Amino acid sequence: MSWEKKKFKELYAVNSKNGIYKSSQFHGSGTKIVNMGELFSYGFIGNQEMQRIVVSDKEKRAFGLKRGDLLFARRSLVESGAGKCSIVKNLSEPTVFESSLIRVRLNEKLCNPLFYYYWLQSHEGRAQISALVNGVNVKGIRSSALKEINVDLPKISVQNKIADFLYLYDDLIENNQKQIKLLEEAAQRLYKEWFVDLHFPGYEDVKIVDGVPEEWKKKSIDEVFQIKYGKTLPKTKITSSGKYPVYGANGVIGFYCEKNCEDYTVLITSRGNGSGKVLRTHDRESFVTNNSFIVKPIDSSMRIPFVHQLMKNTDFKSMRTGSAQPQLTNKSISMISLDIPNRETISKFCDKEMPWYEKVENLLKQNKLLAQARDRLLPKLMNGEIEV
Repeated sequence: MSWEKKKFKELYAVNSKNGIYKSSQFHGSGTKIVNMGELFSYGFIGNQEMQRIVVSDKEKRAFGLKRGDLLFARRSLVESGAGKCSIVKNLSEPTVFESSLIRVRLNEKLCNPLFYYYWLQSHEGRAQISALVNGVNVKGIRSSALKEINVDLPKISVQNKIADFLYLYDDLIENNQKQIKLLEEAAQRLYKEWFVDLHFPGYEDVKIVDGVPEEWKKKSIDEVFQIKYGKTLPKTKITSSGKYPVYGANGVIGFYCEKNCEDYTVLITSRGNGSGKVLRTHDRESFVTNNSFIVKPIDSSMRIPFVHQLMKNTDFKSMRTGSAQPQLTNKSISMISLDIPNRETISKFCDKEMPWYEKVENLLKQNKLLAQARDRLLPKLMNGEIEV
């Protein structure tokens, strides 16, 4: 198979562009902004929850995204992350992108952006991107170098067929992700019904004192949980594949040969603009870096559905310190007090929610298998071993 070769810039509809930078005072409301967290978490950028930033109409036009835009990571702590590519899909509202990202908008008369999203994940595409990576402490690529890479240019009909075939797998993955979102929303609603609105089983016969059921106990967070930082892990030891996933401030950032968590656990981001965000691991064994707190209940009967929802409903962000670099500390967290229901109510809640949590984990496992099948087909389609 022989496809025509072009410089990447020859396929551009407009010049590539780096994203917008705004100081912390502009963060927290306004227009959605795609950050590194979304780029590393999702291949398809669309209607995910994102941070928001105040931008002018002029900035919105200059840094706005539209369907088919390719986004590249300008920098990363690990070499494999530099140049990582995602594609913008369906946006329900105006969305911009941050300064650590590069936007490439292709000429759709010549090419299918989805094909190039997949092509950039092929062996040749990754090799082209890897050759651009430079830097010592932080690895990165430049937009001026990105436009000079050599890319394949098959006929648009071939591009469409390959993109459509590969997207069958990603479409199934996306449908699973929608199911996951519905299950997570159901879990949140039940927590609100039971522990915020206080409509838990038997609430009609419970005496309310100072706004909470009489049997509940107000305790400091340190009385209920052991909350400690994860461990420092040099970026040079984080690999793109391996035995144990490494969880950073926004989820999995790579892999490592050792672990420091031996069960599913709840995490609280401790550094950066996302500090105070509550996550959970989706791997029974993992390594958690010191960019997150590990939350472990002192009472082992307190299972993850309750711990996760309780943490999500706790206002950690109001306890952040630092202006240039927001952060959470053990000292600030220790000031939080919690209303803890009795064991029986917590146990009933966990019994109700655990099947939903287990289904989420099963759907995530299905997605991993679908992604692996897609990735096995990708090189065969790109080198002509399989024709579509």
